[in-house]
Amino acid sequence: MSDTDPINRQILLVSRPAGEATADNFRLVKTPLPPLASGQVRVRNHYLSLDPYMRGRMNDSKSYAAPQPLGEVMIGGTVGEVVESQNPKFKPGDKVLGMFGWQEYGTSDGSGLKIVDTAHVPISAYLGAVGMPGVTGWYGLNRIIEPKAGETVVVSAASGAVGSVVGQLAKVAGCRVVGIAGGADKCSYVVESLGFDACVDYKAGNLYQDLKAAAPNGIDGYFENVGGPVLDAVLPQMNAFGRIAVCGMIARYDGAPVPLQHPELILTQRLKVQGFIVNEQPDVWPQALRQLGELVAQKKLHFRESIAQGIENAPEAFLGLLKGRNFGKQLVRLV
Repeated sequence: MSDTDPINRQILLVSRPAGEATADNFRLVKTPLPPLASGQVRVRNHYLSLDPYMRGRMNDSKSYAAPQPLGEVMIGGTVGEVVESQNPKFKPGDKVLGMFGWQEYGTSDGSGLKIVDTAHVPISAYLGAVGMPGVTGWYGLNRIIEPKAGETVVVSAASGAVGSVVGQLAKVAGCRVVGIAGGADKCSYVVESLGFDACVDYKAGNLYQDLKAAAPNGIDGYFENVGGPVLDAVLPQMNAFGRIAVCGMIARYDGAPVPLQHPELILTQRLKVQGFIVNEQPDVWPQALRQLGELVAQKKLHFRESIAQGIENAPEAFLGLLKGRNFGKQLVRLV
């Protein structure tokens, strides 16, 4: 490698966690960039998305997707700018959404790349409110919870990239919306900036009673991002024929068992509980992205971002995400 070769800094997954994930599971490497072949595109990634699903991919266990291979670039969504192209569908300067993972540059034959319009929607939003997290929230709310005006919808991880979208869309549908978040600052943001009717701080240590006070008529729809004690507090307060969209179970991503205290309530309250993977629902993406993009452009859908600077800081930012240290969508700025 000479001093003049273009260099791509990458984060590889080099070991699988034994319990909690640690920075030692990752390694920063420098790789020379080869010349482009015919049909290829080179993208300078501007932002990397960090998401809870990545923790599950680090394990070599049965799941809805194959595990992240060891010794390869960690998976992840990216947005960036085409800097070189041998592909007629892309030109330098195009802003594109892709899945290049934890690295500064991506090289592709163009498959899986989508040109995005940044005139009215910030480029980073395509990894959040107008991207996979936004569509996740849209699908779980509209296709599983199916909210009706006047109902009460509760959203866990309400200040996060997915939960914040769910709550705002539920308000558009005419619901009373109650968030669950960690800390007074996040709860204030959920109510004052996102427009939820109430927010319960699970860190205050009185989750069940605080939730009961915020949802006095019971809960008709629940969007689940967390599991564990939060789900245990919600289940006894679900109304008959309530609907629960299960998006994530971050409380047990490190492998520790978290038994459900009252599973019989699913039967006695005749609840619909449905897990989903949004990438298995390609038919809804165009409609969802269109609505989400319009709402963001009109400044009617609000979002917040936590941004770490530099690819070398991606592991610590990811570990912080798993501990709830982020505020809103967690990104890494790569330029």
